[in-house]
Amino acid sequence: MTAKIIYDGELRTTCEHIRSGDSFKTDAPVDNNGLGQAFSPTDIVATALGSCMITVMGIKARDLGVILDGATVTITKHMASGPRRISKIEAKLNLPADVSQKHRKILENTGKTCPVLYSLHPDIEKSITFSWEL
Repeated sequence: MTAKIIYDGELRTTCEHIRSGDSFKTDAPVDNNGLGQAFSPTDIVATALGSCMITVMGIKARDLGVILDGATVTITKHMASGPRRISKIEAKLNLPADVSQKHRKILENTGKTCPVLYSLHPDIEKSITFSWEL
């Protein structure tokens, strides 16, 4: 088992990671009857993309002897209706400037092959940009 989700009522859940016991709350977004006081389920899907990309890049960076500490990823999620779904995810990765061109190419390719990216439906548009300016 990976996780346990409890419906708390009022369109909110508590999600617990079984192995660690770590947990977080979700809330329905304001544009779908909620208060938007926590990540919505679709926010989590979009955010998982950025987290996965920077994580696999971090693994590869460690193997290459490259430090990515302080790198950031910003995510913008776009929704569509009929049916309601994620239509586009924009991921902007801001990475350290002192990485060689060779390692940048390797790390960008690694980020673009993360498991979450491969798991997202092909109809979801993905816009990924890398900025090596930190």
